[in-house]
Amino acid sequence: MTLLLQTKGECDFGPGHLLDVFSQQRQRFVTVLRGFGPGDWAAPTRCAEWSAQDVVRHLCDTNMRAIAVEPDDRTLDISAGYDPRVTPRQWLTASVGESPGATLSRFLVTTQGRFAADRARLAQGREFDVRMPFGPVDWTVRMLHGFWDSWLHERDVLLAQGREHPTDSDSTGYATAYGLFVAAAVASVFGDPVTEKLILGGDGGGVFDLGNRDGVTLTVTRVTTAGPSAAQVTDALAGRAPAAGVLGDLPAGSRTALLYMADFFNTPAEPGPV
Repeated sequence: MTLLLQTKGECDFGPGHLLDVFSQQRQRFVTVLRGFGPGDWAAPTRCAEWSAQDVVRHLCDTNMRAIAVEPDDRTLDISAGYDPRVTPRQWLTASVGESPGATLSRFLVTTQGRFAADRARLAQGREFDVRMPFGPVDWTVRMLHGFWDSWLHERDVLLAQGREHPTDSDSTGYATAYGLFVAAAVASVFGDPVTEKLILGGDGGGVFDLGNRDGVTLTVTRVTTAGPSAAQVTDALAGRAPAAGVLGDLPAGSRTALLYMADFFNTPAEPGPV
């Protein structure tokens, strides 16, 4: 399977297949959440100051906003005031005091609504752009962004509790591809474009070829190969884990550029980092 992502022009990543993968990821996570007790819901996560319940409340918020996506949506547009360290915390004020049971029920309902809305858009052949931090892209790229966010937050909850993350090769592959793509797009916004070929191993691994001709491009060829863990690279690019062990073979300049996003996520901002 070959994937193509780019900030200008069409992307080729099979949005219908992505929705199937996204649905399976959510089903696995819900299965785990159904077994949570009060201590599990209150436990800390890899997100500073967020409990497991806070993370799931956040995913409910993102579900609701995904359902409402329309042409030129600017929910995730930094130039319109969005800050990933601040804005999601503001959204959480609407569900302060919610019980874990109510959060789980809302998660189920809004997840179903999200997938139904996206499948309807695909069935109707809708084509429109939305605004992302790195510029306007087709709405299906935002769907990929939502999957990446969901996959990372599932890990934020489970790995912090010493639990296994029940992912699969397709899920990790999509998350890694988008994690690299958005990290390179952020680097380009900072005026530091990256042109590198990364060979990653483990579930979701393959050859990830970053380019910068007329916008950021990422071509992914899924093959079984040795190399740094794709999942661990995705964690590092999002500021969840040290980068030295998984990106150490990259030239220093490319490594620094790809970690601008991680550094931004870990830089405090009022009222505090996500």
